[in-house]
Amino acid sequence: MTDEFRISSLGKCEFDSTESSGYFVDDKGGVVLDPILPLSGDTSGITLLEQAGPRKKLFFKGENTSAAIVTCGGLCPGLNDVIRAVVMVLWYRYGVRRILGARYGYAGLVESGGHEPVSLIPEEIEDIHQHGGTILGTSRGGQDVPDTVDWLVDHNIDILFTIGGDGTQRGGMDIANEVAKRGLNISVIGIPKTIDKDLSYTDRTFGFETAVAMSQDPILAAHMEAKACEKGIGLVKLMGRDSGFVAASASLASSDVNLVLVPEVPFTIDKLIAFLKERLKRKSHALIVVAEGAGQDLVPTEGADASGNKKLGDIGPFLKNTISKRLAEEGIPVSMKYIDPSYTIRSAAATADDSVFCFQLGENAVHAAMTGRTSMLVSLLNGEFVHIPLKKATEKRKKINPLSAFWQSVLCNTGQPELV
Repeated sequence: MTDEFRISSLGKCEFDSTESSGYFVDDKGGVVLDPILPLSGDTSGITLLEQAGPRKKLFFKGENTSAAIVTCGGLCPGLNDVIRAVVMVLWYRYGVRRILGARYGYAGLVESGGHEPVSLIPEEIEDIHQHGGTILGTSRGGQDVPDTVDWLVDHNIDILFTIGGDGTQRGGMDIANEVAKRGLNISVIGIPKTIDKDLSYTDRTFGFETAVAMSQDPILAAHMEAKACEKGIGLVKLMGRDSGFVAASASLASSDVNLVLVPEVPFTIDKLIAFLKERLKRKSHALIVVAEGAGQDLVPTEGADASGNKKLGDIGPFLKNTISKRLAEEGIPVSMKYIDPSYTIRSAAATADDSVFCFQLGENAVHAAMTGRTSMLVSLLNGEFVHIPLKKATEKRKKINPLSAFWQSVLCNTGQPELV
């Protein structure tokens, strides 16, 4: 294992696990980072990742351990599923009896936030996975890191679970660094929450599958609206700030979409209009799916949100108005139908598949935490749950590669041309 993927630890594991199932992961094994290897030649440079799962030896003793959970950033299907999973595994597998939920994101981890933590016990959280949102509340933006660590110390917290995207995990890394600087035995474990699937070294993040599934009804509605009118155009805006995986995957799943616009592939209005003119002449209707971060060079933007992210220009209404105006100027009046289901999707409960995934993420996060691992997140990569250092997970966003097999599948499915 190379140093850049080595997982930090609080110290030696001296306590025997009380688990009786007999399933444990051996630290001697590893998961290959890149599964595509040369058929011949030197393969000595293979990078291995630490496999997630329960260990025979633990750093923390359950009955003496206190844990805290925080959810940050925007809403995402599955947040309550993950909270429930962490609580249930801590409680029933490891005997942890003091589990706190921080209120309203990182604002709940500082005294100045004014939010008292809530006690989480199985009887009170057993059904929360049936609902969307997060029972803990959320917010954007970080807090003063030393103040956050002071809060953890004052509340006798041994383990902090940070559920969120890249901004949340960068905050978790800063907290872990401050903990290490002070020589404290506090584990910080990240659980990747981003509906856009844009964290590095992850095949999947929870909420993504739900978003793709829930996008099908709006896409179908836009398609039916477009087909019902002469020269009808349906336009659906989906999530995807910097990465267009939701829009692209939803379009693949639908197979009715004629054009997918994503942040990774630039386009011009002139080429877009030319495509629509040809499409309407040939089929009399068109269906477009656009990711929220697409075409940002075409729309005005201003300022940043509380997390420091640049505020996006609203590409959906811009395209709706621009397409209608440009085609009308060329003597082609169209019937535009625009649908933005984003908040409906973000606030929904997870699908069954996502719910299973959420439990496995929470479960493996607890396994890692109880062994004293820290400054890491749990990830699914190459079909295996692995440990990824927070530094690596947050160093860059994962994006669609326009030269990848995945994007080629999108192009084959839609038949769309180059638009630049």
